[in-house]
Amino acid sequence: SGVGYGILTTAEDYTKLNVGDITKLYIYDHIRENAHDLFGFTMLDTKSLFEQLLNVSGVGPKMALNMLSIGSGESVRLAIANGDVKFIQSANGVGRKLAERVIVELKDKVGLSGIDLDKSGLLQSDSLLLKDEAVQALMGLGYSAQDAALALADVDKKAPTTERVKLALKERK
Repeated sequence: SGVGYGILTTAEDYTKLNVGDITKLYIYDHIRENAHDLFGFTMLDTKSLFEQLLNVSGVGPKMALNMLSIGSGESVRLAIANGDVKFIQSANGVGRKLAERVIVELKDKVGLSGIDLDKSGLLQSDSLLLKDEAVQALMGLGYSAQDAALALADVDKKAPTTERVKLALKERK
């Protein structure tokens, strides 16, 4: 009806948006004395991580958006859980001290507690990319990387991929 809004979004979400397409965004409304900013996210868990980042001292909405723009919300979540200071520090305007503060304050709050992803063999420690075919298969079925890793945590890593996927699906029901 002729009304439009400017929405700030992560680099990942921006690539998913096309002019003219109908898109659902989860909005975070940030009101200040001199500004009214809207931050939009295609996934609710990314918005939730954004809000968690805002609770860290020294992190404002634009800084949190910068952190979420260095990779997918899932990769940022994994970097925080694994204490990857360099990955968080690669965000525009984020120094070492702030990256360390984010990790210290959010490490146990990002939803990955109870599983050591490095020891589970589900991640490449240097690049944080999922390499496990079973994880990729579960993600193809709609699981997030986090849920796929959790579903496979108790499944024998030496079993064939198809068997691991079946066992993970059984465990999650």
